[in-house]
Amino acid sequence: MAEAGPGSGREQGNGAGQAGSAPGVADAFEELKDTGRATLRAGNDAFKAFRILFAADVSLARSAFGRTLAMTAVAIAFGGSCWLLLMAALVTWLSRGLGLPFALSLLLCAILSAAVTGWAVWKAMGYFEHTRLQATRRQLARLGIGELADFMPAAESGESSRDAAEQVDRANRGRPAKKGLGIDITPP
Repeated sequence: MAEAGPGSGREQGNGAGQAGSAPGVADAFEELKDTGRATLRAGNDAFKAFRILFAADVSLARSAFGRTLAMTAVAIAFGGSCWLLLMAALVTWLSRGLGLPFALSLLLCAILSAAVTGWAVWKAMGYFEHTRLQATRRQLARLGIGELADFMPAAESGESSRDAAEQVDRANRGRPAKKGLGIDITPP
């Protein structure tokens, strides 16, 4: 009992003093810890969403690049082999079978081959547009990263990145925006 008497009173007094201030500080630290965990989870979720977006954008670009190569091969095939292989047969048929002059037969075949080549080049250029990683570049710009960052709304704003990019394009009348030293910025 002697041990519990005087020492116990001081410990209880100190304990009571700490108990009065400790719950407020402990609660604050607990809230801070919970907020930190929530922030970490939100950042992790945002990173995962961005990673998924980037993977989808790269997949689209890879597919578009393959299609671009395929359509380029079609353009070369029609521009070259069609000209060489079918030209002779068609010119012969036009000049002998229909009685057209030889020069007109050659001109008609050239126009047909040029039209098919032009179509294939047009398709290749359309597919090539998907290799620019547009969605990823817009999201990076919203985070303040990259050459488009000055033109995009902040990440917390509800404004569409695509709308902002279109507004910049309209303001520049279709010409590319410039960054330092007059270097063109590739639009998203």
